[in-house]
Amino acid sequence: MKKILANRTSKIDASGIRKVFALAEKLKDPVDFSIGQPDFDVPEVLKNEAIKAIKAGQNKYSLTAGDSLLCEKIAEQVKNEFGWEKPAVLVVSGVSGGLLLAFMVLVNPGDEVIVTDPYFVMYKHLVNMLGGRCVFVDSYPDFELPVEAIGRAITAKTKMIIVNSPCNPTGVVYSQEQIKALAEVAAEKDVVVLTDEIYEKFSYDGRCPSIASYYEKSLLVRGFSKSYAMTGWRVAYTAAHESLSDVIEQMTKIQQYTFVCAPTPFQKAAIAALDVDVSDLVETYRKKRDLIYDGLKDKFELVRPGGAFYAFVKAPGAAGATQFVEKAIANNVLVIPGNVFSEKDTHFRISYATSDDKIRQGIEILRRLGR
Repeated sequence: MKKILANRTSKIDASGIRKVFALAEKLKDPVDFSIGQPDFDVPEVLKNEAIKAIKAGQNKYSLTAGDSLLCEKIAEQVKNEFGWEKPAVLVVSGVSGGLLLAFMVLVNPGDEVIVTDPYFVMYKHLVNMLGGRCVFVDSYPDFELPVEAIGRAITAKTKMIIVNSPCNPTGVVYSQEQIKALAEVAAEKDVVVLTDEIYEKFSYDGRCPSIASYYEKSLLVRGFSKSYAMTGWRVAYTAAHESLSDVIEQMTKIQQYTFVCAPTPFQKAAIAALDVDVSDLVETYRKKRDLIYDGLKDKFELVRPGGAFYAFVKAPGAAGATQFVEKAIANNVLVIPGNVFSEKDTHFRISYATSDDKIRQGIEILRRLGR
């Protein structure tokens, strides 16, 4: 039979997260620690903004680069935060859409992309699909930013370094000293840094430092999905210093032929979202972080998460994390095996974006399984 599938399809796997998510539908009232989706709803004021836009007939395509007012407001905030005089801005269909466009613009076949391990699952597969090569830099066991090892990993083929803080899956927030040190390494080697800051508001022990504050060749990617529970609305943005404006320009060009634009009425809601205070929600999640960490720390090896809503827990025993995850699922607790996010199979990821009662129930079951 003639082969009909493109070769790139063999370079990516079906998402391990989605596989576990599908299992949730087969279990009765499980403790679902699997998917990184806020358990609160979109704030009412933002729902109303979206409804108002829809009723006003603002349902057509926006400009490919994004709603003009939204772009202006993002640019102003970026300018104030990082001191970039004329930041280039592109509104994208979720951070995932921004990552795809950025990788398509920057990664040629044979290029190397430096990624700390563990990593957000999408990085590896996008690089592979585009014919690039991920260079994984181990950050076990404490998951801090391995600046010196990243510096050693840079070669003539290095096209980009990816930074994700607060980090998915570990919940680690990199320190200002680590971020500044990486900026110095990247500047010395003249390498672009893509900084994925989808969880930047979820930083529980102080503000999350951004490399964009210290390095102009940073490509900033932020979104509205996690902070405002707009996961289904698909609105995010990328921004860059004017020295990287050509990257944003080319991403915009490719968006014309792929996503076309982010959903128009939800862009209108995003304008209002930029002024909405979510500190009360962040405080709620800080308490959830404390609940999960305090409940597991004496039974499991884990680093106290500083942000996002994840904990990356070492599986007990020598059999590996996948076997432990299977046991957890058999006991009605859905967690994700660490090899979805890593070249190792030693840990499992918990998303504590669920109710406090479910967190307590899950802690009780995991403690029993971890004996």
